Amino acid sequence: MEPDAIVVGTGPNGLAAAVTLGRAGLKVALYEARTTIGGGLRTEPLFDAEIEHDICSAVHPMAVVSPFFRQFDLASRGVNMLYPSISYAHPLKNGLAGLAHRDLEATCAHLGPDGERWRRLMQPLVNHSEELVDFVLSGQRGLPRSLAVPALLGSRLLAHGTALAPHRFSTEVARSLLTGVAAHAVGKLPSLASGAVAMLLGHLAHASGWPIPEGGSARIADALADDITAHGGTFHTDHHVTSLDELPRAKLVLLDTSPKTFTEIAGDLLPAGYRRGLARFRYGPAAAKVDFLVSEPIPWANPDVGQAATVHLGGTQAEMFEAETKAAAGIRPEEPFVLLVDPASADPSRAKPGRRPVWAYAHVPNGDAWDPTAMVTARIERYAPGFADTVIHRRGISGAEYEAYNPNYVGGDIGAGAMTLRQSVMRPVPRFDPYRTPLTGVYMCSASTPPGPSVHGMSGYLAALSALRREFGIRTPPHLGPR
Repeated sequence: MEPDAIVVGTGPNGLAAAVTLGRAGLKVALYEARTTIGGGLRTEPLFDAEIEHDICSAVHPMAVVSPFFRQFDLASRGVNMLYPSISYAHPLKNGLAGLAHRDLEATCAHLGPDGERWRRLMQPLVNHSEELVDFVLSGQRGLPRSLAVPALLGSRLLAHGTALAPHRFSTEVARSLLTGVAAHAVGKLPSLASGAVAMLLGHLAHASGWPIPEGGSARIADALADDITAHGGTFHTDHHVTSLDELPRAKLVLLDTSPKTFTEIAGDLLPAGYRRGLARFRYGPAAAKVDFLVSEPIPWANPDVGQAATVHLGGTQAEMFEAETKAAAGIRPEEPFVLLVDPASADPSRAKPGRRPVWAYAHVPNGDAWDPTAMVTARIERYAPGFADTVIHRRGISGAEYEAYNPNYVGGDIGAGAMTLRQSVMRPVPRFDPYRTPLTGVYMCSASTPPGPSVHGMSGYLAALSALRREFGIRTPPHLGPR
C-alpha cells in the first residue's frame, strides 16, 4: 500500500512532522540515511559499551516549552527530564564564575552589584515566558498573542544585541554570563540575532530550566518514533535518498534536509529562480567537537561549576565578541568559544564507577578541518586544573567532518543555517509560506526553515500543518497528546 506522505530525514523536525501527519490520519513512511534514527538526537556508546554519549544535542530547554512538545507531553511518554539546580555556568580566571541558578533570586544574589540589573532584565521575560516562547517559535507569520512580548524583546535587543552591550552590567561576571548564552547563536557578537537567543535561552534558565533527558537525547527520538509507529508509520533506515524520483508515489513529501541536500536530490526539477535562492542561503560557523571518557567528575577550580550540566568556556565578554566575530568571518580564533556538557552532573545514571561521558565543542569557521582535541582539552584544563589527568579516551571531530556525520550540518554548521536577523525569519528563501516549495506536494521541514535550530520540533510541526491545509484540506491541527 502506497503511503500518503513521505518524510526524508529523521531528525527532531522530521519526526515531529511525521507525528503530526500520522495523528491527522495519514499513512507516513520515513527514510533515514543512517542505520539509526534521530539526527541530532542520537545517543550511542563511543569508547565503552556501558557509557553512552550524546552525539550532538544533549541539553534541551526548548523540548519542554515549545508548543509542539507541550502538546506531545514527553513526560507522559516516559521521558524523564532532569533539571540541574544551576542551568549553566561560566568560569573565569582565579576561580571566579558566573552561575545561572534556576532560582532567579539566587542568581541575582550571586551577581552582587549587578543582581538588580539582572532581575530587571529577566523577571519580565520569566513572567511572560509562554507568550515569549510561542512568539519566537511561531515563525513570525502572524500577530503575537500579546504585544507586550515584542516590546519586551525589542528594548532588550537594542540594549544587549548592539554596541551598547558592554555597558549594561558593571561586572565581568554578569557580562560574561549573558554573553555566553548569546554565543549559542554561533555568529557575530554582538548582534540582534544573538541578543534574541540570549533573551530566549537566558530567561528559560530561570523559568522552565535547561534539562537533560534521563538516559540521553535518544529517549526523545524514541518517544516520537513510538508514536509514529503506533499510528501506522514505517521507518526505512540505512536508505540514502539521492533523488526524489526514487521515492514511492505519495501525495506529499517533507524534507528534513538542508537546502544544499534538497538542491541535490531535486535536481533539474527545481525552477531556476528558487534554485538560485537556495544557493544564496548562508551557513554559519562550524562546531568542532571533542568527546571524552573521563575517570571522575571535572575538577573545576570553582566547585559550584560542577552543579551545571552546561558550561561556557569563553573567557571575558570582549574575548567572546572577538572570537565569535572572527569565526563568523571565516577566521579561526586563537581562543575559540567552547561549550561543554557534563550530563552525569544531572543524570548520575550516565556514569559508572571510574567512567563518565563529557563532550565539548568549539566554534570555528565553516568547513574548518582542524582537529580541536588539544585546544579543547587545554581550555578545560585552564578552568579545571588536573582535567587532562582524568581523561581515559578522547575523540576529536573537525567542523568539516561533522557534515559527514549529518549532511544537514553543512560545513559543520549544526544550526543548519547562519542565525542572522534576516535569515532567522527568511529561511531558506523569502516566502510567506517558507515550508512550501515550487514542486507540487514537496515541503521543507528542517531547521533551515523557521523558527530555526534547537530541538523544538516546530519546523516539522508547522510544515506539516501547512501541508495538511494545502494538500489535504485539513485545517484543524490534530491532537498530539497521548490518548
